[in-house]
Amino acid sequence: MVKTPIVKVDNIDVPVEGERNLLEVIRKAHIELPTFCYHSEISVYGACRMCMVEVEGMGTVPACSTPPADGMVVKTETKKIRNMRKMIVELMLASHDQNCLTCPKSVDCRLQKIAKQLGVEKVRFKQVNKPVAKDFSSEAIIRDPNKCVLCGDCVRVCNEIQSVGVLDFANRGAAAKVTPCFNKGMGEVECVNCGQCVKICPVGALMPKYQIDDVWNAIHDESKLVVVQIAPAVRVAIGEYFGYGPGSVTIGQVVTALRMMGVDKVYDSSFSADLTVIEEGNEFLDRYTKKQNLPQFTSCCPAWIKFAEQYYPDMLSNLSSCRSPQQMFGSLAKDKLTRELGLKREDIVLVSIMPCTAKKFEAKREEFQVDGNPDVDYVLTTQELALMIRERGIDFNHLDPGSFDMPLGFKTGAGVIFGTTGGVSEAVLRYAADTIGRGMNNEFRQLRYGEGINVVEVEVNDIKLRLAVVSGLGNARKLMDKIRSGEEYFDLVEVMACCGGCVNGGGQPVADEPDTVKRRAKGLYDNDKMLQFHNSIENPYLRQIYDEDLTPEKAHHLLHTTYRNRKRISGENIVLNAATAEEAAEEKKLNLTICFGTSCFLRGSQQLYTQLMDYVREQGIEDITRFTASFCTEHCKKGPVLTVNGKVIEQCTFDRAKEEIKAALA
Repeated sequence: MVKTPIVKVDNIDVPVEGERNLLEVIRKAHIELPTFCYHSEISVYGACRMCMVEVEGMGTVPACSTPPADGMVVKTETKKIRNMRKMIVELMLASHDQNCLTCPKSVDCRLQKIAKQLGVEKVRFKQVNKPVAKDFSSEAIIRDPNKCVLCGDCVRVCNEIQSVGVLDFANRGAAAKVTPCFNKGMGEVECVNCGQCVKICPVGALMPKYQIDDVWNAIHDESKLVVVQIAPAVRVAIGEYFGYGPGSVTIGQVVTALRMMGVDKVYDSSFSADLTVIEEGNEFLDRYTKKQNLPQFTSCCPAWIKFAEQYYPDMLSNLSSCRSPQQMFGSLAKDKLTRELGLKREDIVLVSIMPCTAKKFEAKREEFQVDGNPDVDYVLTTQELALMIRERGIDFNHLDPGSFDMPLGFKTGAGVIFGTTGGVSEAVLRYAADTIGRGMNNEFRQLRYGEGINVVEVEVNDIKLRLAVVSGLGNARKLMDKIRSGEEYFDLVEVMACCGGCVNGGGQPVADEPDTVKRRAKGLYDNDKMLQFHNSIENPYLRQIYDEDLTPEKAHHLLHTTYRNRKRISGENIVLNAATAEEAAEEKKLNLTICFGTSCFLRGSQQLYTQLMDYVREQGIEDITRFTASFCTEHCKKGPVLTVNGKVIEQCTFDRAKEEIKAALA
């Protein structure tokens, strides 16, 4: 029999049962060591040094990066360690913006909590931070460098979990900082607005871009009809701000609170999720029958959509053309309410309450506007709604549940489970199974609670389907590369940017317990069981709207969209052959621009550039030539793309380029 290793932690024997480091063993003993930079889902960094402990025979070591061993004797609290921790916190505070009372992260700030835990009453060091401008360039996220504690959590989650990597460290020593590349704003780089950096930031350096004041102004404007839609994942998370456990369904109290705040109509985004199931299900069945543009990728997650537009523009035709439930609802609701109530679009203010920061960016997309008026005017995260309820002085815990307005407040369980990874695929399969004759209320449990990449093969009425359910954009990248290379094949792929789906969105409450996300997901599945209908086609109000309002042409206009390639970095093209700034600005007779976007790069743009540079030198025309590189010319399936004096040449070869250069010079 193998003996279980034992570590003695503050005179308590703790068995080691798969824990990766001393920190996990110590927390198993119900001792909460303070940390800034430790998260079980990302790599160990060990920067903050708050988790230092004394190990007999080893001295003072960081608990997060020290593996446990049988017979270790650990002290988590000594005078030396306590003084060290207090000094670290004081040094952080000395270089930190201390306007804590007006900080949006106040009360939830880990720096505040640890300072209080350690009994820090004063800062012995001189305030050294020099105020720098906040970054408001993103539609979804505000970055405040003055509050950054250099823990690196945002850097690692963006790189390791999401594989986007828009943040990193720059400079050294006292000048060190976390910043996007080239010191640009978050809205000017490849950020997909998923908000995972916001969720993991321990202080107020990264926050959702609040629209609370805008919504209050709309509510107080008597000329406006304020309409609210609430996403499925909000109902199992907002209660955490008011003492409920994760997964507790408090949607009735939310409806009541909104009515008390002055909202005119309250609807459920699960209704438009049902609508999405019908549209996306029909689209999938049509593609599967014709064997065209498979696999079909889901299109509900705006962070995933932007990720695909940036990195996989050659595969955009595989994305479902369906709008997300948020945007379907906005388009349908404004169309319906303007006709029924005789109002102008401008008189209706539509507010979404979402678990997601990327929804703020999505609502601002040009595709989702009519004559400049957006389908969705404002997006509030779950945490913003909680703040508004507190601002209003509402005692949430003692509210009687309210009911949604009809007809856009009715939903089936299929719409509710959209809020968790695997939920969209299961809802679509329920509909597809009914459509091809298997029966309405089948569940597809094998799609649930998957982590990373969940590959599932199902049989529906003798038709075998291969599906993938993916959460986390790093996992999506791995799968997309395999699909692109032909290594993997699927019929349907569901992608959620946040690990676990919307229940773990960037606008949700910060979760310290490891099972929080699964408990929220379970709350959605339990809610599904309690509802009368479980298949979107059973929604009677949905069928009524199709019969009365939605012709096929109108449905396509209101409920579908298109996607486009996106430049990875906004701004000027990069000059490749200028020695000085003056030469870069000088007018040239021959202007060549080559695309180095991912698709063009894979099609040989680098080789073409090398050949052309050699050709320009050989012909002695280097002095009259400006050669620039663009990140994208939005001709992704026709690369490599070269522009010669403004003329775009698709699928350009070296011989074709030489001909065009000769013609331009002639």
